[in-house]
Amino acid sequence: MATRSQTAAVLLAGALALAACGSGGTTPTSGASGAAGGKTLVIDTSFDLKTADPGRTYEPTGLIVGKAIYETLLTFDGADVTKPVPALAESYELSEDGKTLTLKLKQGATFADGSPLTADDVVFSLTRVRDMKGTPSFLLDGVEVAKEGDSTITLTSKTPNPALPYILPNPALGIINSKVAKEHGATTDPQDKAEQYLNSTSAGSGPYEIESFNVSSQVTLKANPKYHGTKPAYDKVVIRNVEAATQKLNVQRGDSQVALNLSGDQVTGMPPTLQVKKTPSANVLFLLANQDSAVSKTTTNPKFVEAVRKGVDYAGLLELAGEGSTQAPGIIPSQLLGALPPDQGAKRDVEGAKAALAESGLSNPTVKLEYPSELTVNGLSFQPLAERIQANLKEVGITVDLQPAPVTTALDNYRNGKEEMGLWYWGPDYPDPSDYLAFLPGKTVGLRAGWKEGASKELESAGEQAAAAIGDDARKAAYVDVQTKLNASGPFVPLIQPSQNIVTAASVTGLEYHPVWTVDVADLGVK
Repeated sequence: MATRSQTAAVLLAGALALAACGSGGTTPTSGASGAAGGKTLVIDTSFDLKTADPGRTYEPTGLIVGKAIYETLLTFDGADVTKPVPALAESYELSEDGKTLTLKLKQGATFADGSPLTADDVVFSLTRVRDMKGTPSFLLDGVEVAKEGDSTITLTSKTPNPALPYILPNPALGIINSKVAKEHGATTDPQDKAEQYLNSTSAGSGPYEIESFNVSSQVTLKANPKYHGTKPAYDKVVIRNVEAATQKLNVQRGDSQVALNLSGDQVTGMPPTLQVKKTPSANVLFLLANQDSAVSKTTTNPKFVEAVRKGVDYAGLLELAGEGSTQAPGIIPSQLLGALPPDQGAKRDVEGAKAALAESGLSNPTVKLEYPSELTVNGLSFQPLAERIQANLKEVGITVDLQPAPVTTALDNYRNGKEEMGLWYWGPDYPDPSDYLAFLPGKTVGLRAGWKEGASKELESAGEQAAAAIGDDARKAAYVDVQTKLNASGPFVPLIQPSQNIVTAASVTGLEYHPVWTVDVADLGVK
């Protein structure tokens, strides 16, 4: 799920909110139309929203809002997360040892009140995120922020941190107007009291400002007249909290122009007047087999894990997931640097699985498979996946006892390493492969699988080399090596990347799914 246990809860809550059906629906906003001069865009989504304060936001809907209101030092070009590009910075350079990132600020950026954006605003904003100890503070753990003159910023880490350029585009690291924010209680410690102000007033330099903000029903953004960049196509963006079934109806009848949370089944048979974008999400679903003998004498057997890996019908899981989904050959999703090529994905081999089970010495083993009962990821429920895996492994000679539980209960067992087998998913905290070192022995997800430090010196050494690697080529090779070793001897079985399905009106152009902020509303155009 996430590199920090705190963030895991956020991501799970996010996925749960994306699946929520009954609450928070709104009626269409009267007069809102993406076709009427291209001035107002209505987006329907299932809210996971707590705040508009960038130093506290980490939920999916909050990141959509934050991306529109605030600018970051670096960003990504569309959906391409393989190379960060300058935003508020005009250039950046990582030192040869990977410890110091130097950024030159571009000139002419202004906040929504017209005041200039300065190096002091950058230092204050990033220090505030790190030291306020909100949900996204871990993004800058161990990073010192300083200015060198009026236009140069340095970010310095004690150890090599080549992931830093990939972290900085996160909207949580948006730059705020420090003078205005301080006047309304902003500080660089946990005593900060600026959230209420930032939930009602924009203090950023982005293309949009807040017009109204309600965490349970609707957020309305208006174009920032003092934005220093290219003006957005829409004067107003309305983001509404709407259940998936109603999202489908609204976009079909023109009451909205974008629906973000439809399942593969729901987007089937859409009229030709609508555009359907199906993209593998950055979420990876996986199985874990607990390596703590106090939890299970069965799943700790490496031949049992091999039997599971060979026994799963990956093609069958993709059928359940629907068009646009893809098999996950490793734990790093396809969009990220270091992802394994598709041809390295595991293939079903029932006879090989039976042979591995025979070698294990286990006779007709029974294992418990735990997963959250009400959680869905990209519209996909865990229950049919678990049932399919149960049937697959039955053919091999493994009896799977399905143990669904409410997400809070299931999450506790998962976090505490008590599950014999688990079915979970991981979404990236930031689009860099270092986020996936959490699956190694002694790390966050490794420990959830009972995989303690020292369990695999070879893998741990490979992980250390990957963390310290500098340069795209070296890093790619290192993370491919980590995943290849992890697939060969680890307790995880990567399954699929479900599809992210987005439906838009024919009038909307430029929409690209992004694994961090879902959609950049300022990039959307009008035909």
